[in-house]
Amino acid sequence: MKLRTIACLTAVTVVLALGAQAQNRARTEINVPDIPGYVTLKCDFHIHTVFSDGTVWPNIRADEAWRDGMDAIAITDHIEYQPHKDDLPTKHNRSYEIAKAQGDTLGVIVIRGAEITRSMPPGHFNAVFLKDAEALATPEWRDSIDAAIKQGAFIFWNHPGWTGQQPDGVGRWYAEHDELLAKGAMHGIEVVNGTSYYPEAHKWCLEKKLTMLCNSDEHTPISFNYGQSPDDHRPITLVFAAKRTASSIKDALVNRRTAVYSKNLLVGEEQFLNPIFERSIRVIQPPSPIKGTGRVYAQIRNSSDITYQLRLRGEVDDVTAPGSIELIAGRTVLMELRGRATAEAGKKTVSLPYRVENLLVAPDRGLDVTIKVEVELVK
Repeated sequence: MKLRTIACLTAVTVVLALGAQAQNRARTEINVPDIPGYVTLKCDFHIHTVFSDGTVWPNIRADEAWRDGMDAIAITDHIEYQPHKDDLPTKHNRSYEIAKAQGDTLGVIVIRGAEITRSMPPGHFNAVFLKDAEALATPEWRDSIDAAIKQGAFIFWNHPGWTGQQPDGVGRWYAEHDELLAKGAMHGIEVVNGTSYYPEAHKWCLEKKLTMLCNSDEHTPISFNYGQSPDDHRPITLVFAAKRTASSIKDALVNRRTAVYSKNLLVGEEQFLNPIFERSIRVIQPPSPIKGTGRVYAQIRNSSDITYQLRLRGEVDDVTAPGSIELIAGRTVLMELRGRATAEAGKKTVSLPYRVENLLVAPDRGLDVTIKVEVELVK
């Protein structure tokens, strides 16, 4: 009896272990459509490992990225902050080298980067697409930035409203940032870092023509903080690139072809958010006419992972439409349309004006869209 019990427990343990292994070897794709002329790549340009103050060995970062459906990551360990130096040698390129080797086996693009970690102002900056991170280890922060510029790096300001440097959580623009901008040494800003959205950074990116970024700044295993529910994905910079290559990603960053994807929020310019929305949805026209003030249903299919939250921004002459509607990710939603008593009979294309409240083209302003529905009105 005891032997049978042990055998059963052993079998259960093996099954559970195999199940966990299978789960770890499964990739969850991120469904955000491509836009005309570009592929939509999912990237995270701010990640730490044990080679600075992280708790994760570098190759695991590539494994996590593959499982999370990512196309590219940058390893950006701190240059100045090395709390593990008694246990690991300070080698500013080594974490990238280890992560890239694993990324190459999985098809994940791994980019060499580093975090220039200074007090405010100017704060923390990431330099990515470096050739040699060791060159950034200088006493003066300006020299560190200059070393990154000489290597052709893409440089962006990290977490401008981080409470570790701005206790009230509000980002502030200093003279040092004007200096960096004037010399072409600041190319972007994190609009989202972790779970924090910085409306000031969003506004600065629009005003100063800077690239918007959304990164995890992860130090622990990514699963400790994300993935507990379907929409609880890691922070993602959507990069609209000509091809799925490192050079195309850099070109997109330099030319500001990005959007922020945090939880169920998209932040970006209208030229990018509008085609994402339009390519996500498909309208299935009502199968029958509207009799008088009766009702019919259009069906709207949303093939993306983003649940779009729409609010009506104006009335139309011939029909009434829902004041608000949620187009659930991966689902088909019914939209009820009712005829107006004053409507003239006939077949018509009705343009329904909505605002997508969780697609921000500016702080506190959603994306305006039009949903067209073919209806037939009969008396």
